[in-house]
Amino acid sequence: MKVCIFGAGAIGGCMGGRMALAGLDVSLVARGPHLVSMKKDGLRLEGSGGGQTVQVTATDNPAELGPQDFVIISVKAISLSGANIGPLLGPDTAVITAMNGIPWWYNYGLESQRSARPLESVDPGGDFWRRIGPERAIGGIIGYSAKMPQPGVVRCVFGNRFDIGEPTGEMSERCLWLAELLNQSGFETRVSGTIRNEVWNKLLSTAVFNPLSALTRANLGTLANDADMRRLAKIMMREVSDVGTAAGSEFVGSIESRIDRIATLGSHKSSMLQDIEAGRPLELDAILGSICEMGRLVGVRTPSLDMILAVLKIRARHDYR
Repeated sequence: MKVCIFGAGAIGGCMGGRMALAGLDVSLVARGPHLVSMKKDGLRLEGSGGGQTVQVTATDNPAELGPQDFVIISVKAISLSGANIGPLLGPDTAVITAMNGIPWWYNYGLESQRSARPLESVDPGGDFWRRIGPERAIGGIIGYSAKMPQPGVVRCVFGNRFDIGEPTGEMSERCLWLAELLNQSGFETRVSGTIRNEVWNKLLSTAVFNPLSALTRANLGTLANDADMRRLAKIMMREVSDVGTAAGSEFVGSIESRIDRIATLGSHKSSMLQDIEAGRPLELDAILGSICEMGRLVGVRTPSLDMILAVLKIRARHDYR
């Protein structure tokens, strides 16, 4: 099985590096100093148990790699439209999204014919939907955190899960093969028959604490332990829950218990706060705008989410660093 990690930064680099250490046929698409370092010295994986360096096949030109069995896309959501994965696609190539927010394939395979088109906030004009084809899609939910402290080095911070599932809900052979590859690489992988539930259960936290951390510059522990921020987070999380429930998904656990778990993360910074500090664009539409759009489609009002989104869009247009 040939696997390509398209967008091998922190999250993708952690996955690709572990696959390489496991002896799998994996290649990485990256760019800039990170790519130069990996090609010269290999990819160094760091974690609580120490560090290892692995030699990897890395390039910025997908045409050098040819068709793959699996393409795992781990670029930022704002870079999805420019992801040139065409040269990696064969007749049966599956495309897995390891990204934040509501995924581009979300409306594929739903009984409601609202499913006939992608969300505009995620895939404007349906460009990716048309170019790739939603029938190739396998959902992927990242259950780990990673950082890239310097080019060529990926630090796996915490967590070890990666849930996958078909948008149609079937337990397909290709999902079982992919789960086996991920498990061989050291991930705790579960094949879900309700992958949209996993999407919403992760969004319930990320769609709230990512934006709040970007606005306040506070880490997750500070936000979740502050009484005023907890009250605001609860209001936002109820809106996310209402939209997800109206869209047909189910949530596990209470809002209060989720905030309590986030409070234990201490000084950990959300991905959106890390992007602000690094001067990178924010994944606003995929993480927050998509929920507001979905709310309009299912008839659920999202006043607090709309307000936070409007403020963050202004912030994203200015450099407040």
